[in-house]
Amino acid sequence: MEGEYSAGDFNTFASSRRSTRDFLPRPVPDEVIEEIIAAGLTSPSWSNTRPFVLAVAKGEVRDRLSAEFLSRFELVKSGQGEGIFGKVKALIRRKGLPTSNWLVLKRYHKDLLPRSRRIGRELYKHMGINRDDKEARDGFWARNYEFFGAPVELFLFTHKSLGKFAASDAGLFMQNLMLSAHSRGLGTCAQGSVAIWEDAVRKEFQISKNYSLLCGISVGYPSQSQVNKFEANRISPSEVILPEKSE
Repeated sequence: MEGEYSAGDFNTFASSRRSTRDFLPRPVPDEVIEEIIAAGLTSPSWSNTRPFVLAVAKGEVRDRLSAEFLSRFELVKSGQGEGIFGKVKALIRRKGLPTSNWLVLKRYHKDLLPRSRRIGRELYKHMGINRDDKEARDGFWARNYEFFGAPVELFLFTHKSLGKFAASDAGLFMQNLMLSAHSRGLGTCAQGSVAIWEDAVRKEFQISKNYSLLCGISVGYPSQSQVNKFEANRISPSEVILPEKSE
C-alpha cells in the first residue's frame, strides 16, 4: 500500500474540512448516510469492540428533537439573570437544566481557556456579533438546537464500561465519518451542546442503559452563508509536542 497515496493531497484535503454552521434544506439520501457511517467504521478500535452506537435523527424525529431542545434552551435563557429563584423554577419544572452531560457546561481549565476564548472572540467578530449583545449571542447559540438547519442529526453514544477508551474510539470513528462526508460534498459540525439533554433522545430511540450520550453531529449540504466562510485557527505541532525533561 505504501506509495499509492499522496501525503500532500491528504494534508490539503484534511485541512480543508471546516465546521459547517448553516445547511441547505436539501435531504441527504439514506444510502449516503450509511456510506459515511461505514467509512467511520474503518477507524481503529479498542480490541475491535466498537463501544459506541449511533442514533440517526431525520424527518419528524429530527424536528421533534429540535423543538424540544429549543424549548429547554428558552427556559435556560429565562432563568439567566434571575438569581437563585429563576434557577429553582427551572429545576422544579425539570426542564432547561441538564439531564446528562454536565461537563458541557463546565468552565474550561486555565490550560485550555485561552484557546476557547480565542475561537469565541474570532467567530463572533466574523459574524458581526458584539460581545455585549446578549440577544444576538443567545440567538447564535440557539442555532445549535436547530442543528444549524441540517436535515440529519447524528447522536453518538458510548459504552459506559470503557470510559475514556470508548470516547477515544468514538472520536476516531467521528473523524473518519466527517472526512468521508467532506469528500462527498457534505458539511458536518460536531456538537457537544446537545449532549446535556440525553433523555430527549432516549424518548425517540431504543438505547441501552449501558450507553451514554457523547455528542451530536449535524450532517447536510453547506449553504453559502457567511458563517461557513469562517476559518478557525489551527495550532502548530509545537503546541502539543512535549519537551523532554532536562537533566
